Amino acid sequence: MYNAICAFLLVLASPFLLALSFGRKYKVLLSDELGNSRIPNKNSKISSKNSRISNENSRIPSKNQPKNSILARFFLLNNPALKPCDFHFHACSLGEVSTIEPFVKALQKEAKSVRITVCTATGYARAREFCDEVAFLPFECFLPFWLKECKTLVVFEAELWLNLFACAKKQGAKVILLNARLSQSSLPKYRRFLRYYKTLFSYCDLVLAQSKSDAKRLEAIGAKNIKVLGNVKSALLPRPSKKLSSNYEHIIVLASSHEGEEKGILEFLRLKKGEQLIIAPRHPQRFSAVCELVRGWAEQNNYSSQCFSKNADLKAQVVVMDSLGELINIYAIADTVILAGSFSAGIGGHNPFEPASFNCGIISGAFFHNQKVLYSAVKGIKIASDFRSAALLAHEKFSSQITQSCDFNDILEQIKG
Repeated sequence: MYNAICAFLLVLASPFLLALSFGRKYKVLLSDELGNSRIPNKNSKISSKNSRISNENSRIPSKNQPKNSILARFFLLNNPALKPCDFHFHACSLGEVSTIEPFVKALQKEAKSVRITVCTATGYARAREFCDEVAFLPFECFLPFWLKECKTLVVFEAELWLNLFACAKKQGAKVILLNARLSQSSLPKYRRFLRYYKTLFSYCDLVLAQSKSDAKRLEAIGAKNIKVLGNVKSALLPRPSKKLSSNYEHIIVLASSHEGEEKGILEFLRLKKGEQLIIAPRHPQRFSAVCELVRGWAEQNNYSSQCFSKNADLKAQVVVMDSLGELINIYAIADTVILAGSFSAGIGGHNPFEPASFNCGIISGAFFHNQKVLYSAVKGIKIASDFRSAALLAHEKFSSQITQSCDFNDILEQIKG
């Protein structure tokens, strides 16, 4: 019955999905997301003006590459089933894929076969950097015949797809939900579909929760056999891939910013002598727009400005980080980080562990409900009530430190069973 409903919904949505996938707007967005201006359309290429991401930092392997996630996920175009394996990891997008990388590599060193499924183009690109068997996770109705056997399925965080769990379990896999979380604000929404989640968790053998609070909420929607091991993101923090340098005395970073947050901070921020501002937008498709916004603001205030992808250096007083894979390198030299995604209610904050691992001073907005567990494990985060307060705090010199972390080997042993 569930498969029939999914198939019916797909049929209804097909005209919209096809129109979207072949539309120029989607192709430009995909080109921006992948850092690749060679995504085909009837005009053979998209203007490079709309694709400013450095190819060096967003390498996309060409072998069997599904460039259009909509066609790959909803119509299986260039998205064949992966081979049977020992471990199947499913993670949604770029950040989640980066988090599972050390676990995948550890299993590969033990000669275990590993495959990865993802939902986004950036997640696909990142996964292909360290794993040969990568595909987009198809829509639910395709999974009964698309999904091949694995010994263990590891699903990351909140990717709760019923057929993924059910099909893997029916094929004899051990099913693990890794880094599981459920915020208090989201709990009522999940309870509306309690029967769905109780059914889903009946196919799940082990839930590795981020905190006791998460465990309690997950239990309320049907999760069983829950173990609290902490947040996986604290187990093995990423290291800089290269050393960047800046001649400025105080480096301020606006990190993982969303629409409206750059404008809000820039309205109140005025750089002092010796201060540098680096802005790293969260989504690649916004790079061009943020570059334009920052260029105008810098001109009005007589600051030099640049987009990193054009010069690959940090000489200007204001720099837009319009290249993927550089944020950790920026944190390594930063003094103060304004951690965005926290100044409006709809996002819920971002991971503070990465800047805290370099003892950066962290400034956050008040809306970090999706990251409360991580925030509680970092000492020294300053909470700003609005953009004005955040801009004023940015001039201060202070530090933040991680006070709680979990053990990588502990988590790996749970995955290996």
